[in-house]
Amino acid sequence: MGHKVHPKIQRIGIIRSWDSSWYSNKKKFKDLLYQDVKIREFIFKKLADCGISKIQILRNANETIINIYSAKPGVIIGKQGEDIEKFRESLGREFGSRFQINILEVQKPDLDAKIVGDSIARQVEKRISYRRAAKLALQKAMEAGAKGIKVSVGGRLNGVEISRKESFSDGKIPLQTFRADIDYCQSTAFTTYGAIGIKVWIYKGDVFKKDLSTTVNPYSKSLTESETPKRDEQPARPPVRRAAKPARTTKKSS
Repeated sequence: MGHKVHPKIQRIGIIRSWDSSWYSNKKKFKDLLYQDVKIREFIFKKLADCGISKIQILRNANETIINIYSAKPGVIIGKQGEDIEKFRESLGREFGSRFQINILEVQKPDLDAKIVGDSIARQVEKRISYRRAAKLALQKAMEAGAKGIKVSVGGRLNGVEISRKESFSDGKIPLQTFRADIDYCQSTAFTTYGAIGIKVWIYKGDVFKKDLSTTVNPYSKSLTESETPKRDEQPARPPVRRAAKPARTTKKSS
């Protein structure tokens, strides 16, 4: 009876915004949407070892702006910006467009579900125990300030014939609370005995006021309940002036 809802999609318009921000007519919309998917696949493939968390795509009339959030920005930029220039040229040749690339650093990679999930997947591919990798991810996330984390691993674990699923959790994960800032990701580890699916939920706290602009850093400090202004500190509203009502006139009976 349970219906699974994506934690990020459920919170769009409340505490999250879209990763792609542009406008187009009906004729070009399909092509631009398909190009966004291909751009993300190209970047994740070329920069697989750079700890990429999220890719934002902003379009205007002349060029396309791509914001890449990474835990290793120095690896992407390279010495004196040589690697990023080569990557921009290869991206332009692949899609035939003009791109502007901004590299933004993820301040706390242990609180990012995409980075944590990819890290567990790489460890499982190197034949490290999935239990050890998942428990280590839980420990690092809680030490980094997470209020809750859950890791689910499914597939032919340890190469057994019958696939199964195991979950590891610490803290709380309030999936039904809209203001709860929950980061979610799905990753896949490709092993010799099959694919292992990995899901990660990370609860970072409640958000009471959020800037939904797409260019804001997702790890910027948000306004929590303890920082909300009190009633005495709020500015007083100016008095509302109302026009005087005209005097009533009575008709004299003749």
